[in-house]
Amino acid sequence: MAGLLATAELCDTNAGLLASGELRVLQPVFRAYGQRQAFSGPVMTLKVFEDNSLVREALETRGDGRVLVVDGGGSMRCGLVGGNLGLLAHNMGWAGIVVNGCIRDVDEINGYDIGVRALASHPVKSNKRGIGERHVPVHVAGTLIRDGEWLYADSDGILVSSCEISV
Repeated sequence: MAGLLATAELCDTNAGLLASGELRVLQPVFRAYGQRQAFSGPVMTLKVFEDNSLVREALETRGDGRVLVVDGGGSMRCGLVGGNLGLLAHNMGWAGIVVNGCIRDVDEINGYDIGVRALASHPVKSNKRGIGERHVPVHVAGTLIRDGEWLYADSDGILVSSCEISV
């Protein structure tokens, strides 16, 4: 996508930030979904487990180009984002969603202009009990991610930075 910075280039030109830990690389455990193969933006974090109530609440707010990072505890027992939430994220202006867990309705999500990364897909829907935490530091793919940091994702991988960076 035009205007987005390649993660490999960001790593090459920001070696100092990589060395200091201000720029971190997530372990390559995610599968790519959605039409947007590359996306970036400020992070909003959620910590949930097999309950997507807070995910829906977050995606119902204006995304303004942000990236929702959902720490679903790595659960492989249900999908935390499905077609309805994918469409909602697209319509509300979110740049992307990173899920430490599963999604569902993959064919629907792949039809939307949004970037989604998740561990896998799973056909079972999640619980809806409203349990979880917003705007808290989360550990995803070996990396601590804080609310308000910047995330950059493309076909090479996912980076998180303490601040917006350039090449």
